[in-house]
Amino acid sequence: MCRNIKTLYNFDPPATEDEIHAAALQFVRKLSGFNTPSKANEAVFHAAIEDVTAVAKKLLDSLVTNAEPRNREVEIVRARARNIKRFGPKL
Repeated sequence: MCRNIKTLYNFDPPATEDEIHAAALQFVRKLSGFNTPSKANEAVFHAAIEDVTAVAKKLLDSLVTNAEPRNREVEIVRARARNIKRFGPKL
């Protein structure tokens, strides 16, 4: 599950609210062990997602760096190359 959480910092354009929320959802799923919570835990589960989203956004907004922002397209190409090297080409 957590393999789906991607680095969101120092990209041009910056991470969107949806990307931050998706990472928070994956994090809460991993911590709780629930992909979908029961009705009894649904409110707490969704509140945790919103809390983690807010904290993650605050973190990303507060970080500073002197490095140039990374380009999303270049990073995607690099990730595909790493995957091909690791797993071989898709058939």
